[in-house]
Amino acid sequence: MTLQRVLSYIRRAVDDYNMIESGDNIAVGISGGKDSLTLLYGLHGLMRFYPKPFKICAVTVDLGFDNLNLEKIRELCGQLDIPYTIVKTDIAHIIFHERKESNPCSLCAKMRKGALNEAIKKAGCNKVAYAHHKDDMVETMLMSLIYEGRFHTFSPVTYLDRMDLTVIRPLMYMNEADVIGFVNKMELPVVKSPCPADGHTKREYIKNLLKRLNQENPGVKERMFTAICNGKMEGWSGNGKQ
Repeated sequence: MTLQRVLSYIRRAVDDYNMIESGDNIAVGISGGKDSLTLLYGLHGLMRFYPKPFKICAVTVDLGFDNLNLEKIRELCGQLDIPYTIVKTDIAHIIFHERKESNPCSLCAKMRKGALNEAIKKAGCNKVAYAHHKDDMVETMLMSLIYEGRFHTFSPVTYLDRMDLTVIRPLMYMNEADVIGFVNKMELPVVKSPCPADGHTKREYIKNLLKRLNQENPGVKERMFTAICNGKMEGWSGNGKQ
């Protein structure tokens, strides 16, 4: 997977859903995983030639696990001349030691997003880019169907009125396999999640279910994504034009 190919996916999503306007200051949420590093590298590439000038910065919310080393990501941001902020928190201690949550993911996500959004607003950003790719979109739709009984997933663009902040998802057309190929080719400094719940969640179950469905019914993931695009959910209007 070449950078040119990644840029074509991102440019298509950005154009289809009007994700970027002139003068935008966009924060990229960096978890340290393959998806967020691909998004950071891709938006940096897009920034150099996109007709609407914009700026980016990178923000990581450190949950407080002792074994998280972000130095190589800091070095990458330095090489790309991207401002990088690490927000220190006690989220891990609160969830796993104080509250001893048996299902920690939901509360963790809320606390992490709260810390991230606060840091983004302090940095003067008006948008935040999340690294959800096509597989994430389909998996979330399946989770919604199975566990909530509704047809729903992330929208390409979401306005958070309480924060006066817009969320964009420029990797929405990329397959997870494409992300893995790009990260390996570029040797990006992926940091493994230190969370003890990683790999033992409902999302991991749905990921494996989707993989099995796609193996038994080739093309089913693409058909599900097409159904999402045509499903007329909020934020998915018409042909993608907002």
